[in-house]
Amino acid sequence: MATGRGRPLVALAAGLLATISMSTACAARPDAQAATSRLRIGLLVSLTGIYKSTGEDMRRGAELYLSTHGNALGGHPIELIAADEGDGGLVGLPPAEKLVEQDRVAALVGVVNGGTVTAITEVLRKAEIPLLGSNGRPSRMDDVEYVWHTSYVSADAGAAMGAYVRRAARGPVYVIGPDYPGGWDEIGGFVRAFAAAGGKLANPGGKAKFTPYPSTTNFQPYLDAIESSDARAVYCSYTGRAAIDFVMQYKQYGLAGRMPLYAAGFLTEGNVLTAQGAAATGIKNSLNYAADLDNPTNRAFVAAYQSAYNMLPTTFAMSTYDAMAVLDRAIAAAGEDPTPESINEAIGALGQIDSPRGVWHFNPKTHTPVQKWYLRDVRMDGPTLTNVVLQELPTIGG
Repeated sequence: MATGRGRPLVALAAGLLATISMSTACAARPDAQAATSRLRIGLLVSLTGIYKSTGEDMRRGAELYLSTHGNALGGHPIELIAADEGDGGLVGLPPAEKLVEQDRVAALVGVVNGGTVTAITEVLRKAEIPLLGSNGRPSRMDDVEYVWHTSYVSADAGAAMGAYVRRAARGPVYVIGPDYPGGWDEIGGFVRAFAAAGGKLANPGGKAKFTPYPSTTNFQPYLDAIESSDARAVYCSYTGRAAIDFVMQYKQYGLAGRMPLYAAGFLTEGNVLTAQGAAATGIKNSLNYAADLDNPTNRAFVAAYQSAYNMLPTTFAMSTYDAMAVLDRAIAAAGEDPTPESINEAIGALGQIDSPRGVWHFNPKTHTPVQKWYLRDVRMDGPTLTNVVLQELPTIGG
């Protein structure tokens, strides 16, 4: 797989790259939609709290799609209305209700936390408004009629990595992750795939270790346990501040040179990699995207993103960009007077979707992507420390 080192950036017109501002000014006027003939799209992401960095990436992805597509979707001018999900879960319910009930959005995009998806599903069902989720998706959902995801199921990153780690580690693996639903899903996906490939856990009793989240900042006791086990390697799944602390302390403890560290790609994605610095070098991880994927759609996307924001895009930005692309096609297919119901119906009929990650499509039963996963390695790519694609991993989601 080419890393894209030295690859020329695709030039895009500067005017297309001007980032739109997300305004709620029209939300206070009931007649705003009729007066402007605009479709309102809600963007629910974490603009404060522990997931702020991820939320900002998602916001940039949504803004970039609109700014490079004439601020329109399906031929209709768009008003993007942002709301703060905060730390997610029930905290995300009131802003979602406002977007649906007061702002009367035609669709909702974003959502950082899988717990928020669970909390708002009933609101979406009653209003018959589709969600194009672009990050956390619980592994189990009973009602998905109006819930679609352009990202992944939380268990998929670990499931994609299980067989590879079994072959590469050549012995028992110590598994550790955060004690909350997203962590349970991600670690569970790995453990099931690793065991199915014949792998053995080095954890006492063969049970993965879960650390209090987000309160754990000192990983010394857990690193002591890893050191005293018979592990040949470690697999983990952390995000945000916990990802930074774990990687830095793993390096400081001296394990990095003796015990390979494998992870779900969120461990080294985006701003956390910048904070981890050289301590993250050599971590192999799995994700559905990397900025160096060598295909025309990704080259154009990366060039536009770098021009607009002076940084490489993350999977969070990419999947939100894709959510807007899905809405673009669905709104166009929904006719001259698209409604939330007709947009939702059109989403299910889209077929293959061309994406920076490669071509994918929705599973008609789960409404989640059937997509390739990639093995990445943290290394220097020219002057930049980044996640470089090494090979393809299994396609998951069918």
